Amino acid sequence: MSQEKLAKAVSLTFQQIQKYERGSNRIGASRLFQFAQVLDVPVSFFYDDMPDESDEAKAQQADGQPSNGEVFEQDQLARRETLELVRAYYRIGDPTVRRRVFELTKTLSRSEERRAKRT
Repeated sequence: MSQEKLAKAVSLTFQQIQKYERGSNRIGASRLFQFAQVLDVPVSFFYDDMPDESDEAKAQQADGQPSNGEVFEQDQLARRETLELVRAYYRIGDPTVRRRVFELTKTLSRSEERRAKRT
């Protein structure tokens, strides 16, 4: 897909796409998600050239930074199930309904955390 077609699909100028591609401008998470949808690829596609998480985790542990728990959480964010859930969430057209689904999900996760602490 050309820069011009991608730009049109996400309502940007092709110059802005060029800036993203060169690294002149940062790409926000929501914009990256838009690109993934238009290109029909998972968001993780854009991170293919990144170092393996195991190497990164080892480096973080050596530096005293967060380790396995956060790496595990990052793995969950890259799962197909997570991407499908996010896509479905943003297909909810009514902002009020979308907000209620968001609040329901947070409530369910908190109750699950409390239940897990009791056992």
